[in-house]
Amino acid sequence: PHLLEWGASGGSQWTENAGKLANFPEKCYPMPREEENRPQAETRRSPMAQRTKNAIRQSFMELLAERPFDKITIGDIAQRSEITRNAFYYYYQDIYALVEDIFALELEQFTQKAAAYTSWQDAFRAAIAFALDNRRAVLHIYHSSSRETLERYYRQTILSAMTDFVHMMAQGLDVPEGKITALSRFYAAALEGLTSQWLRDGMTEDLAPF
Repeated sequence: PHLLEWGASGGSQWTENAGKLANFPEKCYPMPREEENRPQAETRRSPMAQRTKNAIRQSFMELLAERPFDKITIGDIAQRSEITRNAFYYYYQDIYALVEDIFALELEQFTQKAAAYTSWQDAFRAAIAFALDNRRAVLHIYHSSSRETLERYYRQTILSAMTDFVHMMAQGLDVPEGKITALSRFYAAALEGLTSQWLRDGMTEDLAPF
C-alpha cells in the first residue's frame, strides 16, 4: 500500500500493477525516488551519514543474531536503527545490498592489515574472525539466499591473505610473479574448501589449531 501511495503522488504507473506489487517480498521493493528520501542537511559521505550507515549495519547484525535472514524486514531494521524506512532506502536499495556492503567493508578492513601477518595461520584465523565473532548471524546468512555473498567474501578474503603471505615469503628470492599467483591460489583453494565445510557443519569444529 505504501508503494501505491507514493506512486500516485509521483504520477507513476504503480497503480496499474497493484495486484503484482502486493505480492512482492519486502526485501525486493524498488528504492523510492532519492529526492524524496534525502535526510535534511545530510549527504552519504558526511559524518552523520556514516553514523546512520553504521547504525543500520549494527542493527541488521543484531537482528541476524536473533532470527533467520528471511524473517527480517526493512521495517525491523529501520525500527532498531531508529530511522525511517525512507532513510534506509536512501542508503541501500534493499537488504541484499546491505549484506553486500557489510562484507565489502569487512574485506576492505581485512585487506588493509593482511600484509602485517607473519604466518598463513595468523592470516587465516583473522579471515574467519568475523564468522567467529558473529556466529549466529553468519549461519543465518549462510542458510539464506545471500549465501553466495558470504562465500564470495571468504573466497576473496582468504585469497588476499594467502597472496600477501606468499609475497612476503618470496621477498629476496627470484620467483616469477606467475608462480607466486599460482601458489597463492593453491593454498587459498585448500583453505576455502576447509572454510566451506566448516560453515556447512555449523562452525562446530575448532579451527584454532590452524
